[in-house]
Amino acid sequence: MKSFGMVFPGQGSQHIGMLSQLISKYPEVQETFDEASSILDNKDLWQLVQNGPREELNKTINTQPALLSASVAIFKILKKKKIIPQIMAGHSLGEYSALVCAKVLSFHNAIKLIKIRSELMENAVPKGTGLMMAIIGLEKKIVQKLCLENKKKQEIVEISNFNSPYQIVISGNKESVKKTGIACKNIGAKHIVQLPISIPSHCSLMKPIAKKFSQYLKKVDFYPPKIPVINNVDVTIENDVNIIRKNLARQLYKPVRWIEIVQFITKKNIEKILEIGPKKVLNKLIVSITNSIETISINDYKSLSLVYKFIKE
Repeated sequence: MKSFGMVFPGQGSQHIGMLSQLISKYPEVQETFDEASSILDNKDLWQLVQNGPREELNKTINTQPALLSASVAIFKILKKKKIIPQIMAGHSLGEYSALVCAKVLSFHNAIKLIKIRSELMENAVPKGTGLMMAIIGLEKKIVQKLCLENKKKQEIVEISNFNSPYQIVISGNKESVKKTGIACKNIGAKHIVQLPISIPSHCSLMKPIAKKFSQYLKKVDFYPPKIPVINNVDVTIENDVNIIRKNLARQLYKPVRWIEIVQFITKKNIEKILEIGPKKVLNKLIVSITNSIETISINDYKSLSLVYKFIKE
């Protein structure tokens, strides 16, 4: 068997109908979504994921538990098949999925935490005043310069995700993000894309809520990881639970260093990566960062049936 890792997607990977093929074949899916719903005041999370409306699913308070539940359910299926990775990482919210699967956090506590996290994030800025935008095809130095040049007084626009050499995400106050995006397009960006995320994550607008969130993190039991997890903030593997807690609080306002995370994985001689969750967002990013790792996205019956062959070849 080849050495392989697992990565877990964050907001933006959600879609109506995700995991619909798996619900009848794998009881882990229904069990996981039912447990999440019971913690979320009996909100029917599976019903929302399957039938929408899309605008409701795209609200941070719904997106985060939906994606966590989807990733954890798929991992449970793989674990039953004895498919356990050598290393894991998650993109933003996906780090919580990785920590649950590495037994740092219980799923129950993770859902409780991201419920609080998403509520704090939704209330960090007035509704409709924040924005995240992907900039395709422009170097990070140019994007950083344009962020500084185009932000309005008393407003924020910063790089929030270093996703790939060709994709950077900016985040902040709506008008400043839009202005910066247009400037990026005018100077040569191939595309600018507004993300289906209801809040401006991973920028200093989230810093005021980090201290409050850290108080909640202290109340929850954390354990040393059974599987190494690369964190988003420092691109390191931590075993100290107090540092893991601190990094989760810092993650709210620090950029996701996805390029470096993938490079870290390649240095560990990992040959294959399984993306555990809906869509193929991380799969595509990894391919654009390195050609030394093969990837597959596990989110339907066909991909689950191929997983053994993929990791053994």
